[in-house]
Amino acid sequence: MLKKVLWATAILGLLICGFIAYQIYSAIFSPNTNFNNDEAFVYIPSDATFSDVRNSLEPLVKDMSTFEAVAERKGYVTNIKGGKFAVKKGMNNNEMINSLRSKNIPVKVSFNNQESLNALAGRIAQQIEADSTELVKSFNDPEFLESIGLNEDSKLGMYLPNTYEFFWNTNAKNFRDKMYKEYERFWNAERLKKAEELNLSPSQVIALAAIVQKETVKVEERPRVAGVYLNRVRKGILLQADPTVIYAIKKETGNFDTIIKRVLYRDLEMDSPYNTYKYAGIPPGPIAMPDISSIDAVLNPEKHDYLFFVADVSNFGYHMFAKTLAQHNRNKVQYTRWLDSKKVRR
Repeated sequence: MLKKVLWATAILGLLICGFIAYQIYSAIFSPNTNFNNDEAFVYIPSDATFSDVRNSLEPLVKDMSTFEAVAERKGYVTNIKGGKFAVKKGMNNNEMINSLRSKNIPVKVSFNNQESLNALAGRIAQQIEADSTELVKSFNDPEFLESIGLNEDSKLGMYLPNTYEFFWNTNAKNFRDKMYKEYERFWNAERLKKAEELNLSPSQVIALAAIVQKETVKVEERPRVAGVYLNRVRKGILLQADPTVIYAIKKETGNFDTIIKRVLYRDLEMDSPYNTYKYAGIPPGPIAMPDISSIDAVLNPEKHDYLFFVADVSNFGYHMFAKTLAQHNRNKVQYTRWLDSKKVRR
């Protein structure tokens, strides 16, 4: 009888152990996702707690209690990592925690031709964790600017419009520092040599490229426009670029959202170093962040004798070029008539 009791107890113990082992195995290795797509993404802030992680995962996890138990066992609860992470359909708790702990996914960060660092900060803050206030503070750090040889006017030119790869949890300083590395990489020996041959510094090239960028949206026309301005620089002629006057107005008012379609004669009298109708040479800084195509257009300009150009209303997006003022004035008639016909007053 005693022998039977012992056997029964042993079998019961094995059954209980097996059940517990099965429960543990299920908690760790059974699928525990609750969505139909192939994968879902979660964004975990750098200062997140496990409670924050749990809230982010709540819609994606079938059984949160088993996830919490495995997270506790694996030490994830006290070792949260910030970033963008993937949760794939059918993942078990072990796989999800491994993903959250060590598989931070890079994100693509893009920006175009911003006219101010505030605008850039707003654009970047929509794509990574860093907020716009911290980004602006980092961009304008006087010690940083002095260390890389840029100033209040030229600092905008450090940021080259493109698409870059960052981790989502990148902070403001790390974003800025990586952009400077990209800037240094861009200014390789070949580009520096071309700038030197033009008797221009990299900052001057970018400032001129920003004007070219604003003057024409046609990439294939940019080397010709760049050639016009370089001819003027060499001859000591005022650049007389309308986009610089528009920028001067925006900078003076602090409102970069202002839309100005027509520069008036009174605008040309504005006392600003960016007013190229009043001050000779290249402005002290860029009026926007130029595309790489515009920078390379300045470094590889078309060689010609043109000194003037005006929008061609018979072929929108392109321009009519002239070597003499008389020819330019004739070309300009068609443009001013078009503006008047459209009642463009400002």
